[in-house]
Amino acid sequence: MNDQQVDELLYQALETELGGVKVYQTVIRCAVNKDFREEMKTYLDETKDHVDIVKGIFSELDMDTERETPGRMVVRHKGEGLVAAMEMALAGGTAAAAQLVAAECVVEAETKDHANWELIGRVASELKGERARVLQEAYEQVEEQEDHHLYHTMGWARELWLESLGMKAVLPPPEEVKEVKTAIGAARAEQAREDML
Repeated sequence: MNDQQVDELLYQALETELGGVKVYQTVIRCAVNKDFREEMKTYLDETKDHVDIVKGIFSELDMDTERETPGRMVVRHKGEGLVAAMEMALAGGTAAAAQLVAAECVVEAETKDHANWELIGRVASELKGERARVLQEAYEQVEEQEDHHLYHTMGWARELWLESLGMKAVLPPPEEVKEVKTAIGAARAEQAREDML
């Protein structure tokens, strides 16, 4: 195991969660659909908890939460870019257009976040000892929520876009209604959407 790269993954995971708080705060400001806004408020609260969980990893592994790495700076830059995109949409377009930008931005943020936690879980399964225990415990606290965040936000983005195009949309999306927690579940929910119209 490349310990230096494991540390880099953890620094990126921390920065992703910190940036995720800012992303969700901005998404909520962009949200027009009441159900979408409420869902994003839940994800904001969970993401704040994830920040604490990652900081707990750092504390237990005696890592510095303030340390900068090149990858961490890139993750921060990307998160700031997502917030800037939503701010631009709020300033220059309609509320509905800003909501679409927000839905897309949260999918992008959650894609990175989900990937981080998937990798943390794989690392934990390969390690031994205290480091494995710390990572596994954190992973088990967060993994299901991350699955939920990614697959549900993808559904929200799709259905809000369909609604904006003047097409029939399922709101809240099928992923939400069916409480999807896996990629297979998300695919099945999307296939079942026609029956939900």
